[in-house]
Amino acid sequence: MTQSQFGNATSRLDGLVTGPGEVPAQRNGGGSRSADLHAKLDERAREIVARYPADRSRSALLPLLHLVQSEEGYVSPAGVEFCADVLGLNKAQVGAVATFYTMYKRRPTGDWLVSVCTNTMCNVLGGQQVYDALTEHLGVGHDETTPDGKITLEHAECLAACDYGPVMTVNYDFFDQVDPDAAVAVVNELRAGGRPQPSRGARLCTLKEMSLQLAGFADPREEAVADGLAGDPTLAGLRLAQQHGISVAGYDPNTPIKGSQTGDKPAPATTRPAAATGSTAPDVKSPDDKSPQVRTAETRNPDAKTAVPDAPGTTPPVDGVPAGPADARSAEQAGAAANKPASDAKPAGDGTEAQERSLKSATSEEEAEK
Repeated sequence: MTQSQFGNATSRLDGLVTGPGEVPAQRNGGGSRSADLHAKLDERAREIVARYPADRSRSALLPLLHLVQSEEGYVSPAGVEFCADVLGLNKAQVGAVATFYTMYKRRPTGDWLVSVCTNTMCNVLGGQQVYDALTEHLGVGHDETTPDGKITLEHAECLAACDYGPVMTVNYDFFDQVDPDAAVAVVNELRAGGRPQPSRGARLCTLKEMSLQLAGFADPREEAVADGLAGDPTLAGLRLAQQHGISVAGYDPNTPIKGSQTGDKPAPATTRPAAATGSTAPDVKSPDDKSPQVRTAETRNPDAKTAVPDAPGTTPPVDGVPAGPADARSAEQAGAAANKPASDAKPAGDGTEAQERSLKSATSEEEAEK
């Protein structure tokens, strides 16, 4: 390896451990900063690790990364070192996890992470225009932060809210059916120190406050869980069910849900027949009520009316006696014998003769069935 190639490889490795956009000075200062993190976060880190079995402490890495982000505002090089020290891992192992999940930011991020969905549904409804308006208004592009350090803007591939599109989130709280003017108004209020009310969910919290919650610590604010209602598209199905008297078959709303106050005993079974639902949908018989031929055909060629294989009373159809281990080994040996390795030691596959045999066999079976 030449000196130039070695330098390029080193740069790529540094990018995995430290993240893009960071300078060597940040890496060199990781030791002292890591000590500061130990002083501030050790108590909470021990609480996080204690949630997991002693031989599964590595599972605590995800909440520990959120804990670091709640202090640093991103997963810093010192934060990577801190997590590695706490869990007995090396920094490459921690960096591999931190670079996999997009919620872990690898460079300093603003208090307000503004994500605009520009995927298919939201884009058709105007998501790209919303993003373009924010880019022009804030003077930043994807994954960039405003000079005052308050807002980081990003494209989002999908925010899982197609029925509310176009959608924008601020620290993953939704602002539904936004247009360019509404989006600009939200970021202006954020920059002025306000906390606009999301369309759904509780009052906004900063990136650091959100990361602390994701690490498993409750939000102490009084209004943290006091706000927010479900949106109309979310409630549409429930309203239709109520309007037409549709409910789950056998559902008893008076059956208590087992919880800490009801003890460990399961709820008593009820023998009361299910109330009429008012649904006009035909009842689907269990597949076991059908002939074996019909069940086999439906299993091989299911359609919208075919009952699911794991429906109550269902026994999956089996063609003949299931093959045992010995039968499987015999079939494997026979297949290997029929397919001699080629000159490059790879299986030769079915040649012309084998294809002709298969065709003759299939023709003979069709004639026999007639």
